[in-house]
Parts: sequence; C-alpha cells; structure tokens
Amino acid sequence: MTAARRRFTQDFKDELCREVITTSKPIKDVATAYGVGPETLRNWLNKYREANAGTEADLTVSERARLKELEREVQELRAETAFLKKPALTSRGSSGSEQVRVRVHQLSKI
Repeated sequence: MTAARRRFTQDFKDELCREVITTSKPIKDVATAYGVGPETLRNWLNKYREANAGTEADLTVSERARLKELEREVQELRAETAFLKKPALTSRGSSGSEQVRVRVHQLSKI
C-alpha cells in the first residue's frame, strides 16, 4: 500500500525556502524540522530562487571579500576545534585513558 500524497500550500513552501535562505541552515535540517523530504525542499528552493531571482540583493565586492574571509575563519576554527577535541597523547604514546602503573623503589640507608 502506498501512502497518500501530502499537499502543501505555496505559502508554506515559500516560508521554508525563506528560512533556508535567511538563516543559512542546511536544507536537511529545515526539512527534518518540518517533516518534509530534503529533496522536496531542494526542489521548492530551486523554484523559489527562479521566481524571486531579482528580489534578492546581490553582494557588493567588499561584502563578498568579507564573506570569503569569514568562511575561511570558520573553517580554521572548526579544524582547530576538531583538533582540540582529540585526546592528547601521553609520553608513553597512549591517549591517557589507560591506567599507568608506577613502581617506586625505596633506597636503603647507607
């Protein structure tokens, strides 16, 4: 048995498209939040962008440069965060999660 096909209003589709564009959230996240398939939302988004191509303001040269700079900074910070989340290696080459036994020798008095 196949499921009944759901119908969505154009206002609902446009609202989801605007959310993806204005918040820069991934399509998959928005689609999941509203119970819509990611491919469906991607198709709606393509149609929305075609229909509203002239209404979105284009970025100036300085805005594009700033955007590129910020994207590079975000990428560096993500890499740094990923590195810092890795467990540090001890001097023995382990990640520090194992127990290390230390022997202490007593010196006899002379």
